[in-house]
Amino acid sequence: MKSRIWSKIAASALIAASLTITLQTASVHADAVHKAVEGDTFYLLAKQYGVELNKLIAANPTINPQNIYGGLNITIPGGETRALALASAAPAKQEVVPAATSTTAVASKLKVMSNDNVVEAWGKTFTYSQTINVKASAYTASASENGKWGAVDYFGNPLKLGTIAVDPKVIPMGTKVLVTGHSHDGLPDQAFVATASDQGGAIKGNRIDIFIPGSTTAAKAFGYQDVTLYVLK
Repeated sequence: MKSRIWSKIAASALIAASLTITLQTASVHADAVHKAVEGDTFYLLAKQYGVELNKLIAANPTINPQNIYGGLNITIPGGETRALALASAAPAKQEVVPAATSTTAVASKLKVMSNDNVVEAWGKTFTYSQTINVKASAYTASASENGKWGAVDYFGNPLKLGTIAVDPKVIPMGTKVLVTGHSHDGLPDQAFVATASDQGGAIKGNRIDIFIPGSTTAAKAFGYQDVTLYVLK
């Protein structure tokens, strides 16, 4: 009889211990929620909480990476323990809060991590090899701007958003760059990826010509602007 009683006690203890371990494991791997502050991006949060960037993005399918704003609740996968530890040491403007519904708002700012040769725009990260400061102008598909060649680039491809004309002695043909520092309604805000796939007689030295879909009047409104190119790897 005693052996049976002790067997039952041992079994009960084993079950209790198993439940405790299970609960502790669940706690360690539970998701946390980060309340965003202005300037937060998925890339920076992934580094802050020590989680993989793709897992962080996958855990927040309703959040547009381009639209992270202050007060937005962002799920940190498997980050409850890390989040609580970071929250206790973080500035008052950062906090961990109960999960809530996510929404979208205005785009976050361009971020440059020069030590890592990484630039981030709209929640996407790009690795670059160098930066080039250039004077930029704009052109369109108008026949008056393209002569007998028509609305195609140097390789014969149709002109499109993301086409830029360059001096191949400065920027080799086919080079991909992130164009930043511009201001024009016909171009994406903050930054856009472009390919050096066109040339022009007036494009010499640190000069580029940016193709803008639209009228010649719209292109002229661009004028001449100083922009920075991040040469992508």
